[in-house]
Amino acid sequence: MLISRDTLKLVCAELKQSGKKVVFTNGCFDILHIGHVTYLEKAARLGDVLVIGLNSDESVSKLKGPSRPVNKESDRAGVLSALKFVDYVTVFGEETPFELVSAIIPDVIVKGGDYTPETIVGADIVTHNGGEVAVIPLVEGKSTTNIINRINE
Repeated sequence: MLISRDTLKLVCAELKQSGKKVVFTNGCFDILHIGHVTYLEKAARLGDVLVIGLNSDESVSKLKGPSRPVNKESDRAGVLSALKFVDYVTVFGEETPFELVSAIIPDVIVKGGDYTPETIVGADIVTHNGGEVAVIPLVEGKSTTNIINRINE
Protein backbone atom coordinates (compact mmCIF):
# COMPACT_ATOMS: atom_id res chain seq x y z
CA MET A 1 0.00 0.00 0.00
CA LEU A 2 1.35 3.43 -0.97
CA ILE A 3 1.30 5.67 2.08
CA SER A 4 2.54 9.15 3.00
CA ARG A 5 5.49 9.56 5.32
CA ASP A 6 3.36 11.22 8.01
CA THR A 7 0.80 8.42 7.96
CA LEU A 8 3.56 5.80 7.86
CA LYS A 9 5.14 7.30 10.98
CA LEU A 10 1.85 6.88 12.86
CA VAL A 11 1.23 3.38 11.47
CA CYS A 12 4.73 2.20 12.41
CA ALA A 13 4.36 3.56 15.95
CA GLU A 14 1.06 1.70 16.33
CA LEU A 15 2.49 -1.51 14.87
CA LYS A 16 5.50 -1.45 17.17
CA GLN A 17 3.31 -0.64 20.17
CA SER A 18 1.23 -3.73 19.38
CA GLY A 19 4.38 -5.87 19.35
CA LYS A 20 4.94 -6.10 15.59
CA LYS A 21 8.50 -6.07 14.23
CA VAL A 22 8.86 -3.43 11.48
CA VAL A 23 11.44 -4.09 8.75
CA PHE A 24 12.61 -1.26 6.49
CA THR A 25 14.50 -1.19 3.23
CA ASN A 26 14.84 1.33 0.46
CA GLY A 27 15.82 1.59 -3.15
CA CYS A 28 14.95 2.61 -6.70
CA PHE A 29 13.37 -0.70 -7.80
CA ASP A 30 13.25 0.69 -11.34
CA ILE A 31 12.71 -2.51 -13.34
CA LEU A 32 11.57 -5.15 -10.87
CA HIS A 33 13.42 -8.44 -11.38
CA ILE A 34 14.08 -11.73 -9.57
CA GLY A 35 16.98 -10.18 -7.63
CA HIS A 36 14.62 -7.58 -6.17
CA VAL A 37 11.87 -10.09 -5.45
CA THR A 38 14.24 -12.55 -3.74
CA TYR A 39 15.76 -9.74 -1.68
CA LEU A 40 12.41 -8.30 -0.61
CA GLU A 41 10.99 -11.71 0.28
CA LYS A 42 14.02 -12.44 2.50
CA ALA A 43 13.75 -8.98 4.06
CA ALA A 44 10.08 -9.57 4.87
CA ARG A 45 10.97 -12.75 6.76
CA LEU A 46 13.03 -10.70 9.23
CA GLY A 47 9.92 -9.26 10.85
CA ASP A 48 6.16 -8.86 10.73
CA VAL A 49 5.75 -5.82 8.47
CA LEU A 50 7.88 -4.80 5.48
CA VAL A 51 8.14 -1.09 4.68
CA ILE A 52 9.86 0.13 1.51
CA GLY A 53 11.24 3.62 1.08
CA LEU A 54 11.08 4.19 -2.68
CA ASN A 55 13.35 6.78 -4.28
CA SER A 56 11.39 9.47 -6.11
CA ASP A 57 11.89 9.92 -9.84
CA GLU A 58 14.08 12.96 -9.20
CA SER A 59 16.30 11.14 -6.70
CA VAL A 60 16.68 8.14 -9.06
CA SER A 61 17.87 10.49 -11.80
CA LYS A 62 20.42 12.01 -9.45
CA LEU A 63 21.68 8.57 -8.38
CA LYS A 64 21.54 6.67 -11.67
CA GLY A 65 21.75 9.34 -14.37
CA PRO A 66 19.40 11.29 -16.65
CA SER A 67 18.08 8.23 -18.50
CA ARG A 68 16.63 6.81 -15.30
CA PRO A 69 14.21 5.91 -13.97
CA VAL A 70 12.75 3.78 -16.72
CA ASN A 71 9.46 3.50 -14.81
CA LYS A 72 7.75 6.40 -13.03
CA GLU A 73 7.55 6.34 -9.23
CA SER A 74 3.79 5.75 -9.27
CA ASP A 75 4.29 2.66 -11.45
CA ARG A 76 7.21 1.42 -9.34
CA ALA A 77 5.17 1.94 -6.17
CA GLY A 78 2.20 0.09 -7.66
CA VAL A 79 4.28 -2.92 -8.65
CA LEU A 80 5.98 -3.11 -5.23
CA SER A 81 2.65 -2.73 -3.43
CA ALA A 82 1.26 -5.68 -5.38
CA LEU A 83 3.84 -8.05 -3.89
CA LYS A 84 2.19 -10.10 -1.14
CA PHE A 85 5.11 -9.68 1.27
CA VAL A 86 5.27 -5.86 0.95
CA ASP A 87 3.06 -4.05 3.44
CA TYR A 88 3.80 -0.35 2.92
CA VAL A 89 5.57 1.76 0.32
CA THR A 90 6.40 5.42 0.75
CA VAL A 91 8.24 7.70 -1.67
CA PHE A 92 11.13 9.86 -0.52
CA GLY A 93 12.91 12.56 -2.47
CA GLU A 94 15.99 13.15 -0.36
CA GLU A 95 19.40 11.87 -1.46
CA THR A 96 19.32 9.27 1.33
CA PRO A 97 16.54 7.74 3.46
CA PHE A 98 18.02 9.20 6.67
CA GLU A 99 15.02 11.42 7.44
CA LEU A 100 12.58 8.60 6.68
CA VAL A 101 14.43 6.13 8.92
CA SER A 102 14.55 8.80 11.64
CA ALA A 103 10.79 9.28 11.35
CA ILE A 104 9.75 5.62 11.56
CA ILE A 105 12.66 4.07 13.54
CA PRO A 106 12.21 0.52 12.25
CA ASP A 107 13.16 -2.55 14.28
CA VAL A 108 15.25 -3.89 11.40
CA ILE A 109 16.97 -2.06 8.54
CA VAL A 110 17.98 -4.13 5.52
CA LYS A 111 20.11 -3.58 2.42
CA GLY A 112 21.61 -5.78 -0.25
CA GLY A 113 25.00 -7.42 -0.28
CA ASP A 114 26.64 -4.47 -2.00
CA TYR A 115 26.43 -2.72 1.41
CA THR A 116 28.04 -3.37 4.76
CA PRO A 117 26.34 -2.54 8.07
CA GLU A 118 28.65 0.48 8.36
CA THR A 119 27.55 1.91 5.00
CA ILE A 120 23.79 1.57 5.50
CA VAL A 121 22.24 5.00 5.96
CA GLY A 122 20.17 5.00 9.13
CA ALA A 123 21.74 1.89 10.64
CA ASP A 124 23.05 3.95 13.53
CA ILE A 125 19.55 5.21 14.33
CA VAL A 126 18.15 1.68 14.28
CA THR A 127 20.89 0.17 16.47
CA HIS A 128 20.78 3.14 18.87
CA ASN A 129 17.10 2.31 19.40
CA GLY A 130 17.76 -1.40 20.00
CA GLY A 131 17.13 -2.59 16.46
CA GLU A 132 19.01 -4.80 14.03
CA VAL A 133 20.91 -4.28 10.79
CA ALA A 134 20.79 -7.00 8.12
CA VAL A 135 22.61 -7.43 4.82
CA ILE A 136 21.07 -9.85 2.33
CA PRO A 137 23.30 -11.32 -0.40
CA LEU A 138 22.57 -10.17 -3.93
CA VAL A 139 21.32 -12.61 -6.54
CA GLU A 140 24.35 -13.04 -8.79
CA GLY A 141 24.09 -11.32 -12.17
CA LYS A 142 20.64 -9.83 -11.60
CA SER A 143 20.38 -6.05 -11.74
CA THR A 144 18.40 -3.35 -13.46
CA THR A 145 21.60 -2.06 -15.04
CA ASN A 146 22.29 -5.51 -16.54
CA ILE A 147 18.76 -5.62 -17.95
CA ILE A 148 19.10 -2.16 -19.50
CA ASN A 149 22.51 -3.05 -20.96
CA ARG A 150 21.06 -6.23 -22.52
CA ILE A 151 18.19 -4.27 -24.05
CA ASN A 152 20.59 -1.70 -25.48
CA GLU A 153 22.86 -4.33 -27.09
